[in-house]
Amino acid sequence: MMNPMDELRPPTRLMLTPGPSSISPRVYRALASPLVGHVDPWFTEFMGGVQELLRRVFQTQNQLTFPISASGSGGIEAAVVNVLEPGDEAIVAVNGIFSARMAEIADRTGAKVHRVPAPYGTAVDPQDVRRAGQGRKIKFVGLAQGETSTGVLTKIEPFRQVADELGALLIVDSVAALVGVRLEVDRQGIDICFSGTQKAISAPPGMSPITVNERVVELLRNRKTKVQSWYFDMTMVMNYWGKDRTYHHTPPISLIYALHEALRMVLEEGLEASWERHRQNQMALIAGLEAMGLGLFVQNPADRLPTVTAVMVPSGIDSAKVRGRLLNEFNIEISGGLGDFKTTMWRVGLMGYSSQRANVLLFLDVLERVLLDQGMKLPVGAGIAAAAGSFAHSEPVAVGHGK
Repeated sequence: MMNPMDELRPPTRLMLTPGPSSISPRVYRALASPLVGHVDPWFTEFMGGVQELLRRVFQTQNQLTFPISASGSGGIEAAVVNVLEPGDEAIVAVNGIFSARMAEIADRTGAKVHRVPAPYGTAVDPQDVRRAGQGRKIKFVGLAQGETSTGVLTKIEPFRQVADELGALLIVDSVAALVGVRLEVDRQGIDICFSGTQKAISAPPGMSPITVNERVVELLRNRKTKVQSWYFDMTMVMNYWGKDRTYHHTPPISLIYALHEALRMVLEEGLEASWERHRQNQMALIAGLEAMGLGLFVQNPADRLPTVTAVMVPSGIDSAKVRGRLLNEFNIEISGGLGDFKTTMWRVGLMGYSSQRANVLLFLDVLERVLLDQGMKLPVGAGIAAAAGSFAHSEPVAVGHGK
């Protein structure tokens, strides 16, 4: 048992999970910067710079753009409870645990929630959403652009079209997608979009960037009832992140420093370059996994989320033992599945600072050794060879460097 009085010495891991991801030394340095007060004039001016960087990353002009002091699940809650009032109706496209969480949070507002499901491993059909909303007054259509639990990517534009037909807002969970997948909030007509700092942005966990357009701001001003959550009530929080900087709560100042530096790194590289790097690295990972005889949970390549790859555990292989050896012997952390897929799926994250060519090749090499030791028959060296072949057909994109 660890002595609680021992000096803090956490192990150094290579984080290949669906979050958190590894972070750059630059971000660690920012995290250790001197603390100031949350209403210090220097900090309140600094906040404006963080907001501007978030607008560039979200590709939006929305004034109400800021990091919520909470995890990505806090972003879900803020997005949902600020919009819904008792008696409203909403539609949520459910194809995994986190999109289901959006629906569950919506249930608690007293609204009527229509869940439009799809089998896990696939994207929801926007035509099903259209049918579910016909003849109803729908307040919002909600979806996860990247479903972290299954590694599914959902295309946003068809849902914007359906939401327009229904006269509804569009809420997009981009926790596992922002920076790793193309996202252009204004061009794609997203009314509320939120993410998480610990994913492809590669900042520490604990903040959920969110952006809200003027249509939603006007709706907030005209609510008939109070937002059910005091902490996530944007009618109050917006005054702290607005021009008045009116006190609402004490934000995690050091995490905001770290977020600022991580956003600088993203924009130095360029969004297009970041999206391409994540695509290239996942393609190489998939090529290596398939060459080793491993199957993928998401069958349709168009539905695969570039930041999270769901891999099926081969028959006869102990999922937990593989993950344990990766962690304890090689300091590489991957995640198991969630819910019904706990022992039958691995989820490998290639996000932000973790999404590097060297990490792909290292992981495939180590995974091969561990699987061979468990008795799996596979062609030795095939995974690395296939990944290297994939990389050979694409121009390198280095993390954290401008183009």
